[in-house]
Amino acid sequence: MRPEVILDGMTTGVISVDADLRIAALNSACESLFGMSQKFALGEELKIAVPHLDGLLPRLRQALSTGSGFIEREVQLRRTGEASITVDCMVTPMLIARQPGLLLELAPLDRHLRISRDEWQAAQHEATRELVRGLAHEIKNPLGGIRGAAQLLEREFPDSQHREYTRVIIREVDRLQNLVNRLLGPNRLPAHNLLNVHEVIEHVRRLIEAEAPDGVSVQRDYDPSIPDVIADREQLIQAVLNVARNALQALDGHGQVMVRTRARRRFTIGGRMHKLVAQIDIEDDGPGIPPSLLEKIFYPMVTTRAEGSGLGLPISQHLIHTHGGLIECQSQPGCTVFSIYLPLERPL
Repeated sequence: MRPEVILDGMTTGVISVDADLRIAALNSACESLFGMSQKFALGEELKIAVPHLDGLLPRLRQALSTGSGFIEREVQLRRTGEASITVDCMVTPMLIARQPGLLLELAPLDRHLRISRDEWQAAQHEATRELVRGLAHEIKNPLGGIRGAAQLLEREFPDSQHREYTRVIIREVDRLQNLVNRLLGPNRLPAHNLLNVHEVIEHVRRLIEAEAPDGVSVQRDYDPSIPDVIADREQLIQAVLNVARNALQALDGHGQVMVRTRARRRFTIGGRMHKLVAQIDIEDDGPGIPPSLLEKIFYPMVTTRAEGSGLGLPISQHLIHTHGGLIECQSQPGCTVFSIYLPLERPL
């Protein structure tokens, strides 16, 4: 097996640089970590190709001059306008074309933290659904009895005065039954078919664009390279639509919703590595989600709006999970992003 194939199979980012700190080689994990291409980076100065590493340049030059490596733990790498990346960095002297060089190994800690968080959220989600299932069963049985008793009363006293009362009882029981059913979410397994993910997302975009008030614009930014995904069309529409409607309602009549797609390579969902994943972002420039609610927004009945039911996001999360996917949220004032990840290939 060729060395470059082995390097591309690693989840640790690897970069080799020559004596002038120009990139001699790098692997796929490094491309994903810093969002740049190997074609652009090869032969380029490290500080230009990977500006995130600018703060390490003095130590790298010292390592070249002394011929000794170093290890930096939990290094915060940042590029202007982007979130920081936390890595463990190990630098080892090596020879490149018989000249001094360095090998940089960058192990992303954010990935491991995210995997742990995702696994915890998945466990919490399942525990919550089991609780809701049990509660729904306990609620639905007496509701059926109340509805049946109201119908018997209606037959016993068919006059209009009593009918008005029994109609109220039946109507409210039906409303509670519907609420319980919505808490449980879809009761069928996904009907998997090969779908164009952009056809589904464009359908959702047109729906929310029709619902948007005059002061709200709905924009799109699609990656045409994303291949078809195996999914249930109706369930995928429902999952994305719930998230998109939340973004629309968060704007309170003015602002922008951005619908974005990207392909992600070597992405981990639930502890399983996937070679290729479709990423669907729903972004709004509203006030953001309060930090106290950010970890709870996927729980049933949790909402930031007085008129909200708090069921849209838990249902979306359940639907995405049944497709083997993941949904995450990052929020700050002026930028809230819900990211949906769907596997495009079998897990490694």
